[in-house]
Amino acid sequence: MMGSRELCIHLLDGEVWWGGDITYGDQMPFGRETVEVDLAAGIRGNQAAPLLVSNKGRYVWADDPIRYRFEDGLLTVTCEASEPMLRESGGNLREAFRSAADAHFPATGTLPDERFFSVPQYNLWIELQYEPTQEKTLRYAEAVLANGLPPGVIMIDDNWMEDYGVWRFRADRFPDPKAMTDRLHELGFQVILWTCPFVSPDNAANFRMLESNGYLLRDERGETAIRRWWNGYSAVLDCTNSGAVAWYQEELQRLMNDYGIDGFKLDAGDPEFYRASDLSAVPMHPNGHCEAWAKVGLHYAFNEYRACWKMGGQPLVQRLRDRNHSWDLNGLASLIPNGLAQGLSGYAFICPDMIGGGQISDVENNPSFRIDQELFVRYAQCSALFPMMQFSTAPWRVLDKEHLALCVEAAKLHAGLGDTFLALARHAAVTGEPIMRHMAYVFPDSGLEDVTDQFMIGDSLLVAPVVEQGARSRAIRFPAGEWLGDDGSSVQGPCVLEVEAPLSRLPHYRLMIGGAIGNGERLSSDTNP
Repeated sequence: MMGSRELCIHLLDGEVWWGGDITYGDQMPFGRETVEVDLAAGIRGNQAAPLLVSNKGRYVWADDPIRYRFEDGLLTVTCEASEPMLRESGGNLREAFRSAADAHFPATGTLPDERFFSVPQYNLWIELQYEPTQEKTLRYAEAVLANGLPPGVIMIDDNWMEDYGVWRFRADRFPDPKAMTDRLHELGFQVILWTCPFVSPDNAANFRMLESNGYLLRDERGETAIRRWWNGYSAVLDCTNSGAVAWYQEELQRLMNDYGIDGFKLDAGDPEFYRASDLSAVPMHPNGHCEAWAKVGLHYAFNEYRACWKMGGQPLVQRLRDRNHSWDLNGLASLIPNGLAQGLSGYAFICPDMIGGGQISDVENNPSFRIDQELFVRYAQCSALFPMMQFSTAPWRVLDKEHLALCVEAAKLHAGLGDTFLALARHAAVTGEPIMRHMAYVFPDSGLEDVTDQFMIGDSLLVAPVVEQGARSRAIRFPAGEWLGDDGSSVQGPCVLEVEAPLSRLPHYRLMIGGAIGNGERLSSDTNP
């Protein structure tokens, strides 16, 4: 067995890097402080890739998990299974990313269902927790409309089914699933169901069948692997086994055929639930099992993932992992830096976490928990100009009329920009370019590498949400050009300007291009907007 391969790179003057594990987004760009990340040891519940990209037009790639360390002007990259490579691809971040994408994770030309980019998502997780029912689902959807929010994608989360691995509606909770889905469609919603790769060993019939067919992961002794996850102990579907995947997809297709289900939230699949010593149809590193689970979702135009490995350029919706109901880097403050890291790791079709936070521990058996209404509104505003946005906690239940109206306004702003998001999504499907872009990606050589609290949608829409508690103004870094604000103001860049941002305002500005307002893309006929 060969030892690890090591690549040592001396950083150039002013050189900084992005990539790897997107959960480290708040520490990016890398290069100025000592940081060490081992992607083989885990990916912290979100997306990752064996990729690093530099603002000096360089990138690092390996075909397998890497460990990387930045210290004293040196980047050291090691890989156990393949040779890490350094490529010089141009003079800036955009050129580095485009070269890496073309070479290693080319876009497929396809995208998730187009409706994702123009309507909100409504995930029932925080509101219904482990007790979703047909009645509660319909009541939630009707309340969306009654409170002035637009219909969208509704997600019925965990425990709608009979058991893990038994993908049939629980009759005691969903007495007539077809009638429910028909009604949701009539109201203007699309319907997604939660699923996972786990199989309960307590469901004898299903477990015996899957085990006898060799569809379950085995441990190093050859025994069916039983793994601890957040809902207990379960066997794990072997997604490197084509027969196992075919069985699973047949189960999901039956739900689509019989009940009109539109797609699936494919949860879990994190590398931590696998072992390097596991026995599978195709020998695989734990990260590879995560990748195999992600490939299952390519069958569905309506899909959602949270944990993914090396799936850049693919038509999969990637949500940020569950965040707290807080202002800090465990909550709201993490959304922008991690969203920027998603795009620079190859994941273009992104969604922030649930508005207000999706961490179940905030609310589950916690009688002292209270919603911060200002935080909830700022969460909604920050999410509104991501490519997608997702509600869960019912805003009409936890907010007064004033704060609810501001969340409705944010949702309508997102829907109103649906054409812009969709145009950029189609562009991403061809080129792999992020929809949500770092300031340094669009404006190289402008000293914007450290800006992590504002972002670009395409090349001409600058978004600067308020992410600090109590703030009613904020500083914005404007690149060169004339910028037309949502408040009617005009700003001539480059400059740093303190702007008014009352709770009713999400500051955003469009770049004037040739006397016209940019619509997110540069006004050209090529594929490099």
